[in-house]
Amino acid sequence: MDQKIEKKKNPTKKIALIALPLLLLGFALWSAFDANQKVRIKKERLRIKTVTKGLFEDMALFNAQVHPLNTLQINTIESGSVKKIFAQNGDIVTEGQLLLELYNPNAELGYLTQETAIIEQINNLRNTRIAIKNQQMLLDRDLIEMTYNYNNAERQYSMDTTLYRKGVISKNDYLKSQETYSFQSKQQQNIKVHVKKEQQDRANQLHLINASITKMEESLEQLRQNKENFIVKAPASGLLSSFNPILGKSYNKSELIGKLDMQDGYKLVLAADEYYFNDVAKGQEAHLEMNDSLYPLFIKNVVAEVVNGKFQVELNFKEKAPKSINQGMTVPVKLYLSKEEKSALLLPKGTFYISSGGQFVFVLTSDSKAVKRSITIGKVNAHFYEVLDGLQAGDRVITSSYNDYKDKDILYLED
Repeated sequence: MDQKIEKKKNPTKKIALIALPLLLLGFALWSAFDANQKVRIKKERLRIKTVTKGLFEDMALFNAQVHPLNTLQINTIESGSVKKIFAQNGDIVTEGQLLLELYNPNAELGYLTQETAIIEQINNLRNTRIAIKNQQMLLDRDLIEMTYNYNNAERQYSMDTTLYRKGVISKNDYLKSQETYSFQSKQQQNIKVHVKKEQQDRANQLHLINASITKMEESLEQLRQNKENFIVKAPASGLLSSFNPILGKSYNKSELIGKLDMQDGYKLVLAADEYYFNDVAKGQEAHLEMNDSLYPLFIKNVVAEVVNGKFQVELNFKEKAPKSINQGMTVPVKLYLSKEEKSALLLPKGTFYISSGGQFVFVLTSDSKAVKRSITIGKVNAHFYEVLDGLQAGDRVITSSYNDYKDKDILYLED
């Protein structure tokens, strides 16, 4: 009988057959992953800068607009429609110069009614004052008459007393003369007291009437001046701006109709990014470079309101402004955020920051390769970033935009 010989299976070969496809799959995945982390790029498309060690100047460059140092607002005093226009926008005007005239029939009628009423009251008070003075004259006349009668009675009594003692006149005539003198004496005392009181009362009345007439005359003068409020005049001398009235157009009371730019100097106004909000304060120094000369400035005011990511800063000249400067010009200003310079690693500014947010850069490890590296950036000025960590002096860094390869780890550079 033939005996069957069983063929043994090779386990090593079986493992190899299983592992080979897995290795091939892993290599393909690694190759695909490695390809996703690398990119080839032409050097001519890149901007490459070298990290240096130097003094970091904590400053920023801004474009500032030239404004007049002082500006006055021109407002209507009364409401009304434009009747006449005497000046044009952009005119140089002098203090008190007519700008425009308004017309308001209702207000003018009201002024006329008030004026008539005040004049009538003044006339009434003046008539009362005349009546009081006439009464005073009557009292004075009565006092004179009473004094005359008293003096006659006194003289007659004195004479009759002498005659009676000599027996020339009768006792009856003497007593009659005595009674008349006594009556006139008491009458004089009463009238004097009454006249004195009346004089005091009339003096008080006249004082009050005179004070009232004075106030009413002042009110009348003020009312007549108010009628002039329909004429708008220049409050000072300067350049008329934002002044565009139209004939017949109505304005409300205290409505802004223009501005007056004083010709006493200039200031600079800039819009700073909110990034600098905590670094900018009153008194900080700046300068304007113009016509090969430096003009020192200082921050006069910081408007603590951020609008669309910007806030306003006002700067004044420490000395005279340049003669060639004019209102409305835009000029470059260097603003010093700190007075001290410090030694630091300096990375030239570039558009890479927009792509990386300053979190990483691509550093050249050779002429043909750049590797992504995490960094830490401190302060920023107009020309450099202050590097706190991740780079060292001599490192060559790609500073152009990373938009096309910011998710890559390695760049291969081709000539």
